[in-house]
Amino acid sequence: QVQLVESGGGLVQNGGSLRLSCAASGLTFSTYTMGWFRQAPGKEREFVAAITWNSGRTYYTDSVKGRFTISRANAKNTVYLQMDNLKPEDTAVYYCAFHSGGSYYYSLSYKYWGQGTQVTVSS
Repeated sequence: QVQLVESGGGLVQNGGSLRLSCAASGLTFSTYTMGWFRQAPGKEREFVAAITWNSGRTYYTDSVKGRFTISRANAKNTVYLQMDNLKPEDTAVYYCAFHSGGSYYYSLSYKYWGQGTQVTVSS
């Protein structure tokens, strides 16, 4: 059974930091590109970041470049999202997922989503 469990969300002030973790099981984690997405109330789920299987390449949406860093530890079947200089517009539920094919930037290219972790940035 494939499972993804996100953790590390919470309430933080404007300019603060959080580190999200996503623990994966049920697939050969080390062979998959992994992605982080987020969804704010009333909005579509949007791409945040992705990392290839060997950490050779990373991809970010423009609004988080320079503030967020995606990384992974294949030995721990875990992908991380370090979020610095958080802004109120970063408030959303954050999800991780396995990339299954196609563009890294589209949610339809991913499968096996986690339940999400809430990130709230107060102003």
